Parts: sequence; C-alpha cells; structure tokens
Amino acid sequence: MFTGLIEEKGNVREIAFHGENARIVIGANIVTRDAKSGDSISVNGVCLTALDIRPDSFAADVSRETLDRSTLGSLSKGSPVNLERAVTPSTRLGGHIVQGHVDGRGTFVAATQEGDFWTVRIGFPSEFARYLVYKGSVAVEGISLTVAALAEDHFDIAVIPKTWELTNLSSLKPGDPVNLEADVIAKYVERMLGIQSSEFKL
Repeated sequence: MFTGLIEEKGNVREIAFHGENARIVIGANIVTRDAKSGDSISVNGVCLTALDIRPDSFAADVSRETLDRSTLGSLSKGSPVNLERAVTPSTRLGGHIVQGHVDGRGTFVAATQEGDFWTVRIGFPSEFARYLVYKGSVAVEGISLTVAALAEDHFDIAVIPKTWELTNLSSLKPGDPVNLEADVIAKYVERMLGIQSSEFKL
C-alpha cells in the first residue's frame, strides 16, 4: 500500500522484453536506501517487486498483464518515473490509500500555468467515470491528487509547485498515456451496493 506522495523522480536505465514479459531497471537514490529484495516500490503508480537492489538502482520483473493494463510497456531508456516506497505502520497517510493496482489508462490533455501553480487536465475512459467525484481522490501516475473539476470525459487537477517539480507531470506531452487508479473506497462501495441490490431482487 502507498500514500501517493512521490518520494523521488527516477529514470529508466534499461527495459528488456523477454517473450511477453519484461525486466525494467530504474535509476534511483532515495527509494533504494533501505530497500530489500522483495520490497514493493510504486513506479508510476504500479506496484512492483524490487530486485537486484543497488545504491543507485533497482530492477523489477513486469508481467504481460501489467504491461497491457499500464503504461510501463511504453517507457524507454531515460523516461522519468515517479517512485514511492510502500508505507510502514508509522507512516503518515498524507495522501490517500493507493494500492498500486492500475485500473486503466488515461490521457494527458494539457497543463496550464497559473503563477507557480499548474492546472492539469486528464482524459479518462468512460468506464472510469463512475469512480470520480468532485473533490474526490484519484491517483495519476501514482500521485495522490484531488479532482478540482469534472466533466464527462476529463477531469482537472491543481498541482502545487513541489509536485510539479518532483514528479513526471512536467515532462508529459499532450496525448501521452497515464496510469489511473480509482479510490479503493469507491470500488468497495460499488461492490457492496451491487451485492445488496442483487440480494434485494432475490
């Protein structure tokens, strides 16, 4: 589990495809400090198992399912990535509960600067709409963000200077795909209401 508060912007050093799967090597200096083989690290919002950990890098194996569902398969050498270590029992939950289980891909539409702040617009697929509410939480590229405006096919987020500088949002271009994860509470509520509705009909 993660908080969606990015600790470091790393970069892809290598990505090698082996059949339908891949191994990715990420350059990093902060998330590797106390990491052990088998620990979970969020890479652009995708929970990966860290392997071959070194002071300035770690590797991870990525399955076909993860490549298909997320944007990891479209990364290339040098791509910036958002990194976060899994929470510990003493971690302050400053963002929201982020599982690192990507629900789908959205699209970076535009970013508008307003002083030192930015308004970022993200397009989303129709099946993702039911999990979005105004002022609700959403994870974009693993970043815990708040929906500042909501339309039928896109939402806006207000990005503070620290987030703009620390994450890969500043390197995205219009049309670039992004990983989206809905608030897990919304998914549980949907599931429970669906079960209750089915039981009522019986």
